[in-house]
Amino acid sequence: MFFGVGSSPARWLDFLFPPSCHLCRSPLQRGRYLCLPCRDSLPRVSSPLCLQCGFPFDGTQPDPTSCPNCEDRSFAFDFARATLLARDGARELVHSFKYERRLHLHHELASLVAEALDDERLSSDTNTEWTVVPVPLHWRRQQWRWFNQAREIAKTLADLRALPIHDALRRSRFTTQQTLLNRKQRLQNLHGAFQLTRREKRHHFLRGKAVFLVDDVFTTGSTAHECARVLKEEAGAEKVVVLTALRG
Repeated sequence: MFFGVGSSPARWLDFLFPPSCHLCRSPLQRGRYLCLPCRDSLPRVSSPLCLQCGFPFDGTQPDPTSCPNCEDRSFAFDFARATLLARDGARELVHSFKYERRLHLHHELASLVAEALDDERLSSDTNTEWTVVPVPLHWRRQQWRWFNQAREIAKTLADLRALPIHDALRRSRFTTQQTLLNRKQRLQNLHGAFQLTRREKRHHFLRGKAVFLVDDVFTTGSTAHECARVLKEEAGAEKVVVLTALRG
């Protein structure tokens, strides 16, 4: 297709299929699907928060502390950080992307996940070289959904921040939907459900590396824990930090 001088594919798509804000339906341009007022109004995760799982506390905490979710647990990942609370427009955004197949929302979600990189534990670390790894779906679920929501977010995040992306994990066992289970059942359900891909086993890309493990939602941390355990124990990753759009 010929776009002409000074034009771009995004501008032509805007002309053919005028985009609008996913939440308020106001018209937009340049391939965006959230207007600034709606984006700014999304409920952010902010301090004080649990330094392990990123769960936000109400009120003022005198010192950083762990939340009830982490008091009796030891996670394999170093820490988790989400950008948004799973409520209101934020929940609708992820639900539409994930279950209604609104794939065009991947850029909005990835740019929101990128806000989590402003965490002082990451923003002050300028020397570490990071690799982005998406949480995988089992092939049966991906065939039904048509796409892996975590990978779509991870790929766009990697593009936005000029980071390498590596599909190091595969889901080797089909499991019950995590949303139907309590915390103990989630841990049992996921044990042994993730393995390294053949390519990672062969080439050891992640040995001694730092990993951003990317998913759409962090709830109990069971999925992130099992993925991080495999990345550290089997791939030899030195550090695993979990990044998600929502904190459930």
